[in-house]
Amino acid sequence: MAQLWGGRFTKPTDKLVNEFNASIRFDRRLYKEDITGSIAHATMLGRQGIITEKECRQIVDGLRGILRDIENGTLEITDDYEDIHSFVEANLIDRIGDAGKKLHTGRSRNDQVALDMRMYIRGECDAVNAELKKFLCTLLDIMKDNTETYMPGFTHLQKAQPTTLAHYMGAYFEMFRRDRSRIADCRKRLNECPLGAGALAGTTYPLDREYTAKLLSFDCPTRNSMDSVSDRDYLIEFLSDLSLVMMHLSRLSEEIILWNSNEYQFVEIDDGFSTGSSIMPQKKNPDIAELVRGKTGRVYGHLFGLLTTMKGIPLAYDKDMQEDKEAAFDAIDTAVNCIILTNGMIKTITFNKDVMRKSAVRGFTNATDAADYLVSKGVPFRDAHGIIGKLVLYCIQNNKSIDDCSIEELKAVHPAFDTDVYDAISLKTCVNKRLTAGAPGPDAIRREIAECESYLA
Repeated sequence: MAQLWGGRFTKPTDKLVNEFNASIRFDRRLYKEDITGSIAHATMLGRQGIITEKECRQIVDGLRGILRDIENGTLEITDDYEDIHSFVEANLIDRIGDAGKKLHTGRSRNDQVALDMRMYIRGECDAVNAELKKFLCTLLDIMKDNTETYMPGFTHLQKAQPTTLAHYMGAYFEMFRRDRSRIADCRKRLNECPLGAGALAGTTYPLDREYTAKLLSFDCPTRNSMDSVSDRDYLIEFLSDLSLVMMHLSRLSEEIILWNSNEYQFVEIDDGFSTGSSIMPQKKNPDIAELVRGKTGRVYGHLFGLLTTMKGIPLAYDKDMQEDKEAAFDAIDTAVNCIILTNGMIKTITFNKDVMRKSAVRGFTNATDAADYLVSKGVPFRDAHGIIGKLVLYCIQNNKSIDDCSIEELKAVHPAFDTDVYDAISLKTCVNKRLTAGAPGPDAIRREIAECESYLA
């Protein structure tokens, strides 16, 4: 196995130790960041006169050739190397000779891997944010098409008050909007360049860390060299942000699973996002929603695993930190796939609008409005609350909704009821009267949709 060390050792490393120690099987995905960082480092070394201009050109051209060959498939990253750093450096030396041996001047694998991971996570922040934006566009389309799609709102999974599908999806829009904001904050905090920190105490070479940071589009160099190589806060923060994304996806998935059941029948999931049963021919299962719900725990696990790994590590770098990569890579892959699949599922779903409306009527979601109606007739709210509770009990016993009751039945409960009650407690009236900011009323929801459009633009 090709390694970047070994001078002080008198015997080869045990084969099992090599395999246990190596990270090439998973850190190979950092090849682009590693090469890009090395090009910046070599450019800075040449600018500072630490290597000659000729050596700088040889190194940069060689690195660009390696990157090109990896991406066109003519150079394979194999497990014959300890890590992606040794793979790149060994191939560079093979191609350009002794000049390649000067690439690592003034640099340690500690600040090198810290750089690679920051650059990689920075890119993944952008990628996740882009997928979330696509998903928000889908939610906004549903909102715009369903401002008058009436349905029950719930508390304690009990039907509570009438709302609209636009209002319901608007709640999820806000969740994922916050997720984008958190990820943007994380990206801003991590955008400091650790290159030049060395193993932990910097270097005696006259490096220009500000120049390297600028070349790599960082805001500035990191401020403390020990912190530079031992910091994984940004990674923990990103996994925390992804955990919140997954929590929100899981909540929405749970809604879809419930709404897809025979008991609700609010939605019909597209065949392309459903599966069947090997034994029960009638089944159409919401497997994508269930898997998203299940994979949420997987992302949580990676977050807690990394927190546990980091909690007892003294300064500065320790090999434990190699465990950050597999956790981060899998959490990112899982979250991105879940966002994409949930977006596809929601974009193609059919909402059974008439079923949703009837469910709101049958669920006494207008009971609060019926109490408010009595209040408008001079009945104290606390008395009105009790009166409507008795009316609901009467309706349950007689298998009808409040709307189904005759005026005689209503007056038997309280004489303040009159024929104008039917308009006052219709779903449309109940929703339209809710005009406070953030409510489902037509004016409020139009303002909300307009603001969402402005945000996405």
